[in-house]
Formats: sequence, C-alpha cells, structure tokens
Amino acid sequence: MPAKPHTLVVMNESSFRAHFDPDRLARLAGLATLDEPCWTEELDSPAARRRLAAAEVLLTSWGAPELTPERLDAAPALRAVLHCAGSVRTLVSEEVWRRGIRVTSAADVNAVPVAEYTLAAIILAGKKAPFLAAEARHGNEHRRLAEGLGDLSNHRRTVGLVGFSRVGRRVAELLRVLEGTTVLVADPYADPEEVARAGATLVELDDLLPRVHVLSLHAPALPETHHLLDAARLRRLPDFATVVNTARGSLVDSEALAEECARGRLFAVLDVTDPEPLPAGSRLRTLPQVMLTPHLAGSLGTEIGRLTDHALDELERWSSGRPPHGEVTAATWARGHQA
Repeated sequence: MPAKPHTLVVMNESSFRAHFDPDRLARLAGLATLDEPCWTEELDSPAARRRLAAAEVLLTSWGAPELTPERLDAAPALRAVLHCAGSVRTLVSEEVWRRGIRVTSAADVNAVPVAEYTLAAIILAGKKAPFLAAEARHGNEHRRLAEGLGDLSNHRRTVGLVGFSRVGRRVAELLRVLEGTTVLVADPYADPEEVARAGATLVELDDLLPRVHVLSLHAPALPETHHLLDAARLRRLPDFATVVNTARGSLVDSEALAEECARGRLFAVLDVTDPEPLPAGSRLRTLPQVMLTPHLAGSLGTEIGRLTDHALDELERWSSGRPPHGEVTAATWARGHQA
C-alpha cells in the first residue's frame, strides 16, 4: 500500500460543512494523513503555515485563498492541488505549474447541474413561461399568448450555443430531447467533428446570431470575451429571441441587453450578471422580459457531494500513481477552458 499523503483541506467554513459529511470525512481519513483539525480557511497564520509546510496535497474549494508565490514558498512538500469545485482561475497561477504541482478540478462534475439548469431555461424560454409568469403577477395572465412573444414552441427551434465548453457540450447533447431542434455552436477553439458528435453544427458567431430562437452563453471570462454580446450583436438577434446566461456576466453588455428587453424585442434568463449583484436601480431587475436567478445553476445542496466525491477519487488516483480525470494544465488554465 502506498503511504497516505499528508493532506490539508483549504476552504471557507461554509464550504467545508457543505463538502464533508461524516461519511466523506471518514473516506478522507482513510486516504490521507491528516492533522487535527484537517481544515483551514487561511494560510498565513503561524499555525496554518506549520500545517502547510508538511502538506503534500491541498483539497481546495470556494473560499480558498490564492496560492501566491509566498504561500507556495511555505509549502515545500506540495505536489498536488485537488479542487472540489469548478474554476481554479482565482486560486492558482503560472507559478504552480513552474513548481511541478499537479492541479485537478471538478469542473466536469459541476457542469452537470449547470447544463441541466440551462436545458430547463431553454425549454421554459421556448414557451416564454418566465415572462408570462411575470405578466400574471401584474394581473395580465389573460393576455393573448401570441401578443409580443413570438412563437411559443419547443418544436423545430434553433438554439445557439456560444462556447463549446464542458457545459456547452453537455447542453448540446441534452437538447436532443427536443424534437427537431437545430443546435448551432460558435467557438473559435472547437473541433467541428466534436461539435458534430454532440449533435450540433459549428458556425461563426455573427452567422449564428440572426438564426436562433434561444442564445445560450457558455464562454469563459477573458479580455477578448468581455461584452462579447454587445449592442451591435444583440441587434443581430431576431425579434423575440431569448438570451440565457449561466456562464459569466461579463459576456453581455447589461445596459444594451436591458434596452433591447425594455423595447420588448428580446427576453433574457440570467443566472449571472455584470456587475453581480446588479445595482438596485438596474432595469434588468424590474423588466417582465427578464428572469433573474441568484447564481444558482452550479452545484448546490446535495449536488456539492458529487464535487467532493470527485476530488476524493482524484486523491485516490494520485496516491496510487494513476492519471487524474480532471487535470487542469497551464494551457487550459490560460484559455479559461476549465471554467
């Protein structure tokens, strides 16, 4: 049996409680050498630095501090960072890879509920259900269904996916449940054959926009994707199209989207916004053409246990010398594809 690696759990207290029930704590104890307590939310106090000095593996999640060069200097034995959540963009830097530290993420697992939520949002958008519900709250539930809403249908619709990320790929596959749906993908890094295997067609973004009934965003937040959906591109969308954003708020120009929605031309289902949260006076908060949810598409509740199980599986694989399933490399980190 290989020696159990000295492991430190690094995340905020609420994350630790969500990730580790008694059964998962027992599994962790069986896989790793642990201090008491096994968890810390900071890495700078003398006590935390003593524990960090011995750590070969960090299990991280929401609330973990950034692994700066100074903190890495205090962890000479560190060989792996196994993240119990999705993106590691704010956690690691190029210094991690320069030191030969292996990094994994549970982004594949976290993509499951995001894709499920997105599918639900697309289906509801097809019927304009969130927006009719908003009308009903104001006593307008008897308005003619075709009035200012377009075709209320999920049959033979066209859905556009911006970004063939982990989530985008899953959404494309899930959309097969809708009969006759055409799925278009815009992503400069995507392989056309992989897109085709998921049941979709790769096209240029500006060619995609005029053709879709629902546009769903799945791109990373990078300088080149900031306000990717600006006023000019929003105007290219057909009347009554719905924008669904479960990715990053910065992909959309919020003011331009609010203007199109206020005109009654577009609709939006937004789980993320820019800024987040929106200012109290934002028009997106009050428009009946907009459905806002508080960043809930990702793993919550019992879904978080899947993330923990993934990280513990990675710990078991790493300890036995087997390749990880969710490795993040310097190249994928730089492109933001783990998000």
